[in-house]
Amino acid sequence: MKKFALAIGMAVCLAAGSVAAQSAMTLNDFVTRANRIPLNPTAMLRPDAHRLKGEVERAFRTVGNEIETARTAGRTPPACPPDRISLDVRQMLAFLNGIPETRRQRMTVTDGIRSWMGSRYPCAAR
Repeated sequence: MKKFALAIGMAVCLAAGSVAAQSAMTLNDFVTRANRIPLNPTAMLRPDAHRLKGEVERAFRTVGNEIETARTAGRTPPACPPDRISLDVRQMLAFLNGIPETRRQRMTVTDGIRSWMGSRYPCAAR
């Protein structure tokens, strides 16, 4: 029974490590991989495209939570998007490609999405 519990514990640790490794993708890695994927309807059939989509969805959720938290606390959020945004993948990817590579290597995907949203949906001065 002890060996079984130890095996379960190790499996959980390994799974947690792989999740942490997946979310540690730099913005430069993301952009490099995204540039290789054609922007067409069949792109989502590629496993790499599916992983990148997951990264972007997590980043948007994180930034959205930051915006909501800042608004609730009475602080200026990093961006002020409308309730529903229109996402042009080509435009977003062009913005992310415009960030110098040396800077992208130190940024997370969330940092890139936060920067894109801040440029696209700036908050009005108070």
